[in-house]
Amino acid sequence: MTPKSTFASLLLLPAAVLAVPAALADPKCAPGGNFDLSFWSLQLPTGSSFTTIKSADLQGCNGYTDSNFSTDKSSGAIVLVAPGNPDLTGCTTSSGSVHCRTELREVVSATGKNAAWSPKNTNTLTVSMTVVAADDGSHGTAIGQVFAADASKPLAEMYYSRQGEIVVGVKPDANSGQIVTKVGTVAVGTKFEYKLDYSKDVLTVTINGKATKLDTGGNWAPTCYFKTGNYNQGKSAASSKVVISAIKVSHS
Repeated sequence: MTPKSTFASLLLLPAAVLAVPAALADPKCAPGGNFDLSFWSLQLPTGSSFTTIKSADLQGCNGYTDSNFSTDKSSGAIVLVAPGNPDLTGCTTSSGSVHCRTELREVVSATGKNAAWSPKNTNTLTVSMTVVAADDGSHGTAIGQVFAADASKPLAEMYYSRQGEIVVGVKPDANSGQIVTKVGTVAVGTKFEYKLDYSKDVLTVTINGKATKLDTGGNWAPTCYFKTGNYNQGKSAASSKVVISAIKVSHS
């Protein structure tokens, strides 16, 4: 296995890390054996109350794994499964949400504490993923977020529908609804790369190299963090399934 790529840490910010390519991964390991998950905690739709697995417990070949968060046995990629409507599935939601998620939440690698960075700097999340099954929500499964740390609300959410349409909903301020913009189309079951870049107070979303700039209505969120994974928005009980083959997060 090739070593994971890790760069020098920035003050109070996560450094950049590129996960081991899935082709070089060990399918027998938990996700933390193939990906540097020191930059992430895991949010799960299980337990009597909403479950968060700490970064330290995700790391290594014997790190945390379960039926919702596992390793693809053929590729070594990360498999994230999220149940549908909690009224029908009994899955556990986070406070303030009516949907269930299996999502990675950005933390500071050195401490494991929740990350919170300024959009005035350079901040980029790049993910290679395949949506195997999207949900039947209005826009589909949420696969990436720029989250406003202080307001505890998503500034931007990226959704992937059953038709393969990718849209991003942006809140122009903390109390308004989302303005939804289509940013691409990728057939269900097809691997693609997305990039969320929130730098110098400008949000840019890139799908397979095609970039779209989105208006955030000004810097109403002084600190933010990234999320990626599978946040099911469905109305039915059907689960959604996302496979991640590479993650890179960087700040400067």
